[in-house]
Amino acid sequence: MPQYELPRLGFGTVGVTDPSTIVTALETGYRHVDTAQWYENEDVVGRGLERSEVPREDVTIATKVLPRNLGAEDVKRTAAESLDRLGVETVDLLYVHWPTNAYDPEETLGAFDELYDEGKIRGVGLSNFTPALLDEARERLTAPLVAHQVEMHPFLPQTELRAYARRHDHHLVAYSPLAQGEVFGDPVLQAVADDHGVSVAQVTLAWLFEKENVCAIPKASGDHIRDNYGSLALKLSEEECRRIDDIEEEFRTVDPSEEERVDGVPWAE
Repeated sequence: MPQYELPRLGFGTVGVTDPSTIVTALETGYRHVDTAQWYENEDVVGRGLERSEVPREDVTIATKVLPRNLGAEDVKRTAAESLDRLGVETVDLLYVHWPTNAYDPEETLGAFDELYDEGKIRGVGLSNFTPALLDEARERLTAPLVAHQVEMHPFLPQTELRAYARRHDHHLVAYSPLAQGEVFGDPVLQAVADDHGVSVAQVTLAWLFEKENVCAIPKASGDHIRDNYGSLALKLSEEECRRIDDIEEEFRTVDPSEEERVDGVPWAE
């Protein structure tokens, strides 16, 4: 089992600019909120957490360090700034957002270990790592590796990284789990959704939850916040999961070759 359990469904906050969105998500039942220095909204998330009646200790809070801030002193300085913006004394997960730019396993992860020893973080998260980079990080870290966050959806099932997560007892956290809307045009997902009388989003998320050690952090607003949450109550049959597993179309929505932040880095499946 992973070092500690993450809620299967989290709330992604890319583009969130209104604290009331965070309040609505927490009132709906979400207990895992994911943000990042990159999103420039940690203060918004913090205000939402403060306004909510849900106790801080009931919410898993995750944020991520920008690639340019991955030097040891920058990690410690900007992590403190993130905690201040979030209005908390500790975060449950602090991620290396991308293993690029200033990332250096010894220096970067040494700083993460220090933050863990100081009680500023409960665990370490890595994001967008290959198996080889995960191996290297695990050899360096003394703090618990709780989660690895990658793009994952029916068109990018991340078979190798799911097996890796099971083998090494950490969570695989799926970002862009709805493939940035592409799932809504898939006939297999639509047919399963029609059979259950639910949305394609719920089917897609429920399929992810059938995978061992997998969590998902879809972003949402308005009625989609509650609709996505309904996926936790949906149980798919083995046959339905196989049909989704057998979808032949394969693609990713975040292309690292087009991103300066990941220039030159070999990529996972």
